[in-house]
Amino acid sequence: MASKTTRRTVLKNAALASAALITAPYVRGAYAAGSLSLGVWDHWVPGANNALTKLVTEWGEKNKVETKIDYITSQGEKDKLTAAAEAQAGTGHDIMSHRDWNIQIHQRLLEPLDDVIAQLIKQYGPISPVAEYLAKIKGNWRGVPTAVGSQVKPCCSRVDLYKEHAGIDIMDMFPADEAKYDKAKTDKWTWDVYLDAAQKLHKAGFPVGLPMGQTSDAVDWVGALFNSYGAVMVDEKDNIKINSAETRQALEMARKIMEVSPPEVFAWDDAGNNRWLISGKGSGIMNPPSAWAVAKRDNPKVAEQCWTHAMPKGPKGRYVGQLPQFYGLWSFSKNKSAGKDLLLHLSQKESIAQLVEASVGYDLPSFKSMYDLPTWKTVGPPVGTVYSYPPRGDELTSMAGAPARSEVGAQIYNQAINTVMISKFSQGKEKLDDVIKWAEKELEGTLRA
Repeated sequence: MASKTTRRTVLKNAALASAALITAPYVRGAYAAGSLSLGVWDHWVPGANNALTKLVTEWGEKNKVETKIDYITSQGEKDKLTAAAEAQAGTGHDIMSHRDWNIQIHQRLLEPLDDVIAQLIKQYGPISPVAEYLAKIKGNWRGVPTAVGSQVKPCCSRVDLYKEHAGIDIMDMFPADEAKYDKAKTDKWTWDVYLDAAQKLHKAGFPVGLPMGQTSDAVDWVGALFNSYGAVMVDEKDNIKINSAETRQALEMARKIMEVSPPEVFAWDDAGNNRWLISGKGSGIMNPPSAWAVAKRDNPKVAEQCWTHAMPKGPKGRYVGQLPQFYGLWSFSKNKSAGKDLLLHLSQKESIAQLVEASVGYDLPSFKSMYDLPTWKTVGPPVGTVYSYPPRGDELTSMAGAPARSEVGAQIYNQAINTVMISKFSQGKEKLDDVIKWAEKELEGTLRA
């Protein structure tokens, strides 16, 4: 007897088929005679672009796909402007780099990449919560985190100056082997100890250099400070939480650090702290290894004394600002299947290892299982100088603006509400209560928008 097909049966089967497609692992295919174009971030580290070009070219030759890469500088936000122009025109590169909040901005024109992410998580385990916060929009991944340009911003300190003027042996506290971390020692690295060291280094004529403008380097380290004190601006349910004892503690700490910082930090761009360290005047910054990498070329004596290590610990834990980059596949791409396969290829640990090596340890994957790559242990001088660049021990990643909804967090971040608060309190000499009231009004505006 033939079975009867009903409308309900058809709908049920269609739903099951859709669910299977969503949960199925990504399957590679053949892409003969196709083409793919990429618009990607132009790397700060000299020569780092070459590794990405090599990986893309090799993949293209193997899969018979014609590939083209355009490296686009982030100076003047040219990369973001290019993405915005392509989104508006509905044409351009197939794959595009997206920094910080750009996935959220262009989510409606980005192809879902859940199948690629599912395959990567299956291979490499949990993904960075910050990457998920920025790229998983309304349940769908709209970008794949790339190691290229992705970074955290921990401390980079002058070993000699800290030892001589602050009595702190940074290399002993954070050796180039996580197995040798001594919790009794690392627990002593707190914001109170950091402040005490900063005061001594300032008195000796070698201040730390922490930017306090409205660019990402400033927003990120202050975001980590706020998290370590438990300060929250807006929570997941749109509640404004900035008026708290935790916020006041964080602001007081920041004010004291600013008192022993170079006055020009309020005007620094993202290169200001790099120049400060490389000049030999600075005793420490909070940055990826780019400053050390340039110092190797321009001021080797400074580079030989640099050691990257964990951020100070606060009452609520130890946090480091993370700023992942992503590759997005435009929904108007004419070769989406090949695009997904290339993204999967570039995300393999073997590919990531080449990118990390070419960037001298600057590029940071979003999978903790990849933190055992040899580059961080072997590059120097001094050997092991960037070993503790990937978050190790009890250090957690953070994103200024979180845990608010991403569209709200983006406004908090881009308006640099946290650094403006500190500027008002320290440089502007405004009362603490007035600064918090100002922030509350700004946050109310972000929620209305």
